Amino acid sequence: MAIIRLALQSLRNRKATALLTIFTVAVSVALLIGVERVRTQAKESFANTISGTDLIVGARSGQVNLLLYSVFRIGNATNNIDWQSVEDVKSHPAVAWSIPISLGDSHRGFRVVGTTEDYFKYYRYGQKQPLSFKEGASFDGLFDTVIGSEVAKKLGYKLGDEVVIAHGLADKSFARHDNLPFKVTGILAPTGTPVDRSVHVSLLAIEAIHIGWESGARMGTGIKAEDIDPDSLQPEQITALLVGLKSRIQTFALQRTINEYKQEPLTAIMPGIALHELWGMMSVAEQALLVVSGFVVVAGLMGMLSSLLTSLNERRREMAILRGMGARPAHIFFLLVSEALFLTLLGIITGVTALLIMINLAAPFVLSQYGLQLSAAFLSPHEWTLIGIVLVAGFLVGMFPALRAYRQSLSDGMTIRI
Repeated sequence: MAIIRLALQSLRNRKATALLTIFTVAVSVALLIGVERVRTQAKESFANTISGTDLIVGARSGQVNLLLYSVFRIGNATNNIDWQSVEDVKSHPAVAWSIPISLGDSHRGFRVVGTTEDYFKYYRYGQKQPLSFKEGASFDGLFDTVIGSEVAKKLGYKLGDEVVIAHGLADKSFARHDNLPFKVTGILAPTGTPVDRSVHVSLLAIEAIHIGWESGARMGTGIKAEDIDPDSLQPEQITALLVGLKSRIQTFALQRTINEYKQEPLTAIMPGIALHELWGMMSVAEQALLVVSGFVVVAGLMGMLSSLLTSLNERRREMAILRGMGARPAHIFFLLVSEALFLTLLGIITGVTALLIMINLAAPFVLSQYGLQLSAAFLSPHEWTLIGIVLVAGFLVGMFPALRAYRQSLSDGMTIRI
């Protein structure tokens, strides 16, 4: 205990140097744990976006591309699926339910999703959690829309407000379907998934707003809502189809059947396998980020080593006094090691505390801008392991000046005049 008190008093006497060292270690630890937390929570966020869906069917393409545009609203489809193909898949004996998805339009930067009532009935996220309404209800009329929580929050929408959809992803005045505005009839509860940033309309509404459009351009002034007969509308194509099966044992058999479908080239993917492939593609970037973070930690610890070695030359008289008062070389060794451990520990505590505060403050912005749900929860077992490695590294770094002081303490005690 005497050595510990002496180490703390010594650091207190060198406040400026100690604080700078703690700050350096804190920044490096915050970066290391921050990168690890973003990496793991990005995976969790992606994995929680869809749950309980056995197959995703789309036009022939790579499974990662199909997963990204159908679930995460990233990118665009290579082609659409004919409605007849959708009917054939839905009628398969193994299929319990299906959710058609039609993409391609937008509203003020948010993707528009054309779908059916089954979307709100069968879609699951997280641990098979169903979608729920914060306000209102699902579609009733042809030009009703259900918006995600983030759309309502960012654009300030409430029930009964009008929404004008634009053709394509660029919300330009010439591309807007302003002749056929929609009315907000429902606002979904937050999910932390792309659902929060989506505007949902019916498949028949998607067909209705494109009447009179050719090659992405409106021909004439556009048709009015009262001129449209909903009974005459029929979906011609969709972007993707989410499928749930009666038994997962039939997954591979149905996937093979769809992939060999003769009427048009289709691809059926399993979301879990596609996610695994996505993580495989990103593993190099993940490892690169961890390596960079590791080097930052090493740089911080090297800064601490430099500080301890530099101060050691200035403290030779102090060590000689301690030796003259009866301190053994082992006491000098443990004094220097204790100082290094205290600096590392205080840097870790400061870095982790600052990181959790920053995550708590930045989480709403990151969720709204990037759809990534960051948690300010306390450290995970893996993060504790990383902190343990940093602490051990700090101990090892402290041994270098400690060994030097150990070797010099006896000779300095005999040669330096006190």
